[in-house]
Amino acid sequence: MGNEDEFYVRYYTGHMGRYGHEFLEFEFRADGRCRYANNSNYRNDSLIRKEMYVSPLMMKELRRVIQESEIMKEDDQRWPKKNVVGRQELEIRSGNEHISFETAKIGSLVDVQESDDPEGLRVFYYLVQDLKCLVFSLIGLHFKIKPI
Repeated sequence: MGNEDEFYVRYYTGHMGRYGHEFLEFEFRADGRCRYANNSNYRNDSLIRKEMYVSPLMMKELRRVIQESEIMKEDDQRWPKKNVVGRQELEIRSGNEHISFETAKIGSLVDVQESDDPEGLRVFYYLVQDLKCLVFSLIGLHFKIKPI
């Protein structure tokens, strides 16, 4: 596999709280492998892990969504720093480009608008929303036990 074929996406959001380390994390690799983990210790929930492979067409669409978001042009220097509420991380490797972001959890678009870099943080916010929707949809479709 050549360097231009490298592709990797990882998203993490989490915090240390009353119930320990609670987080949501997922990643996509170039071969289509998707891994998901969700640790919510609330009411003694256990760690949820899912792993699946998605089609080359799905990976192509994922690359398109990331490319069209233009997230690779952004810089997280002026974004809110991680705090007691938690943090978010987004790492993307696409060909020769590699970028890694870290910011505080974003509660709503009001947090985005009040930041020092609302345009850049808006790109991050919407891309993360799209990625989370995609992952939750894939998990729902892939692991449905009794289709209705």
